[in-house]
Order: sequence, then C-alpha cells, then structure tokens
Amino acid sequence: MRTATYFFIFLNLSLAMFEEPAVYPLPFLVTSVLEVLCLLVFLGRLTHFATVTLHGVFWKDTKNICIMVAILLSLTDLAIYGVLRVYGVRSIRWSRIVRPIFLINFAESRQIRRAFRSIRNTLPEITYVFLLFMFSLLMFSLMALKLFGERNLQTAEGLPYFRNYLEIVFDLYVLVTTANSPDVMMPAFDFSSWYALFFIAFVIVNTYIFMSLFLAVVYNNYKKHLKVMLAG
Repeated sequence: MRTATYFFIFLNLSLAMFEEPAVYPLPFLVTSVLEVLCLLVFLGRLTHFATVTLHGVFWKDTKNICIMVAILLSLTDLAIYGVLRVYGVRSIRWSRIVRPIFLINFAESRQIRRAFRSIRNTLPEITYVFLLFMFSLLMFSLMALKLFGERNLQTAEGLPYFRNYLEIVFDLYVLVTTANSPDVMMPAFDFSSWYALFFIAFVIVNTYIFMSLFLAVVYNNYKKHLKVMLAG
C-alpha cells in the first residue's frame, strides 16, 4: 500500500512535465486520464484509512481534510480546464500548486511532514534577516539609479543601463548570486573604472555577509526546531 501510494504521488507530480506548457508534451486526454487515476487512488487510500480509524479521529485530522480539499480542487480545475479547452478558451491549470499536498499529508510521509514543519517554524525567525537584506538591496539600487541613471549609459545590446528602478533591483538581486557578474557592471566600468568599487561593495555586503548570515540563521533555527520535534 505504501509503495503504491508513493508511486501514484510521484506520477501525479511528474505530470507537470507533460502538461502544457510541457517539456515533453502529451495529449490532454492522456494527462487528464492519468491525473484522474491518481486522484481515484488517493481517494481510495483515504477511504481505506477512514475505515480503520475512529470517525471522530478521522475528521479531526487536518491531514485528511487537506487531502480531500486537494482532490476536490484538482477535479474541479480539471473539469473547468477541459470545458474551456473544448470551446477554445486558453486557461491555466492553477491546481498544480496543490499537488505537493499529497506528498506531505499522507500518513506514510511522516518524515517529510517533520521537515516541512521545521521549515514552516523557521520562516518567522528568518524574516528579520530577509527584510534587512531587502532593505540593503533597495538602498544599493537607489544608489545605482543616482550614480548611473543620468549618464545615458547603454548595455552591450544597446538597451538603457540602470535607468529604471525596478529593473535595477532585479539586476542587483541576480548579482547577489553572481550569475550576471561581471556583465552587469561592464557598462559602468567602461565609463569609469572607479565605478567598480560600487559593485565590489555591493557583493561584499550582500553576497558574502548577508547570504552567509541568512544561511547561518536558517540552518541553526531549522536544526533547533528539528531537535525539539524529534525529542517530542
């Protein structure tokens, strides 16, 4: 029973690769039949669990309610999507985001629930570090707008360079990962090599300090909550 449950959970999650927009597209009829089959298996597993559990205990368990709601939402979304497709109306399968609920909430996934619960308990405690990081990112973006916005610089593709505040925020956010380094600073560096100091300071503060601090806070709080949960 456990192996079958995990197999159909994996199959249900894997459908995202074959549904539009897909990596390996399959006809809608094929993916919809497979999804309905998975949902029927989940419903059967839930029904089986209800038969061996006290009525009051079953309906008080949040996990069971989440699974039933996820099945209902998935079937409703599938039906609406199918009807709109028949009439040639383009829509989005918004119920895909509920599919991980099946992985988390079945009784066999106790270890996954523990990890998920530890992550959930960690989020409020890392919010302050994240907000501080975002404040630093917004301030550096404002400095970049003042430094480069009025100099009419252009990228290698001939596009305006650092003239839109939101685009600056996004570019510097990506720069935290060093993914667009050094391309993002080359127009400013070509204008004056002294401008490299701005990007060096940004990387030191946000990549090496804030990201290390963020990782340490996440790790320590996750480990603390996991220990408490295992001890309990």
